[in-house]
Amino acid sequence: MSGLSESNMIVGLDIGTSKVVAIVGEMGPDGEIEIVGIGSHASRGMKRGVVVNIESTVHSIQRAVEEAELMAGCKVHSVTVGIAGSHIMSQNSHGMVAIRDREVVNQDVERVIDAARAVPELDKEKMRILHILPQEYIIDNQEGIRDPLGMSGVRLEARVHLVTAALNAAHNIEKCIRQCGLEVDNMVLEQLASSYAVLTEDEKELGVCMVDIGGGTSDMAIFTGGAIRHTAVIPIGGDQVTNDIAMALRTPTQHAEDIKIKYACALGKLASANEAIKVPSVGERPSRDLSRQSLAEVVEPRYAELFEMIQNKLRESGYEDLIAAGIVLTGGTAKMEGVVELAEEIFHMPVRLASPLDIKGLQDIVHNPVYSTAVGLLLYAKRERGERILMDSVISGKPEPTEGMMQRMRRWFQEKF
Repeated sequence: MSGLSESNMIVGLDIGTSKVVAIVGEMGPDGEIEIVGIGSHASRGMKRGVVVNIESTVHSIQRAVEEAELMAGCKVHSVTVGIAGSHIMSQNSHGMVAIRDREVVNQDVERVIDAARAVPELDKEKMRILHILPQEYIIDNQEGIRDPLGMSGVRLEARVHLVTAALNAAHNIEKCIRQCGLEVDNMVLEQLASSYAVLTEDEKELGVCMVDIGGGTSDMAIFTGGAIRHTAVIPIGGDQVTNDIAMALRTPTQHAEDIKIKYACALGKLASANEAIKVPSVGERPSRDLSRQSLAEVVEPRYAELFEMIQNKLRESGYEDLIAAGIVLTGGTAKMEGVVELAEEIFHMPVRLASPLDIKGLQDIVHNPVYSTAVGLLLYAKRERGERILMDSVISGKPEPTEGMMQRMRRWFQEKF
């Protein structure tokens, strides 16, 4: 075992439809994370982000965590886990309270966020609130306030993005993790986690739509003005592409997956008709030769369908004309040749393929769209831990910290973390 202490260790766990990734980070005194261990195992027991077999999911989590522990030389006790799937719902909400002492203090912010979370149509017996993400605060009709602390006024309003998950789906993920002898520190919306890893502050300010294309689902997050405005889940991912190849080429699914990874192209005109690939047949039949262009003709319609569905979701959200920074694609299924070019043809706006940014440690491994969610979970956990350190230092200091002091500490925290 290495000298990695539990207080400096953060672990992200991405339980996807096609793979489980565990990633161990060490937080240095400067607030930077260095990745010291990573483990990956084929996912068995998940379908479109939801647990369908607890025993298989537990096995996959255990293998991925053991591999990460071995590389990091440490023992993992708790994780920050991602959650996705069609059961995830999101909406924008609004809260309003009176400012008690004519100047906004922490309690006023807490009360207005509580008011914003009180959505009448939310069935608390079936749904769990995952995130309440502030978009902006309004004081006496003055909009666009990011941090209202210390400001004077009579009425404080908050606009927030509320994300909920099906209670049973969240419980099943927690159950699998606990059966591995681990605790859950945080449960995080996967596309929110990915956005921490791949988006720049400029993109979030200008307006951007990030799409994380995984094995079972494609998860969208739209940002404008530095805040998250809309999230959505589309039940199409890399597994559907694999199935299309298996059916069209009459080849077993595992061979179809290998062919997809090695040879597939999402835009037919980029693939050569002269380049031949071997396609294994079912049973004892001999392999057949097929042109790479013919393979692209199978793959392209599925990606085109996905991008058209994303475009429809974008139009429905009302933010299509507000994303000046364009589309950012990430996730393992976005890596295929021709995906960016096809997306630009369909969206008519800039598209880029994104990998985790500014990561220390194991860069040659994690600088890959496959690890965007896992790295993002680490970054989310780091921020949560930083906020806890801030609050603990306030609580353990003077009983009544001044708001000026709170603002200075917040600024310090934002610079460090």
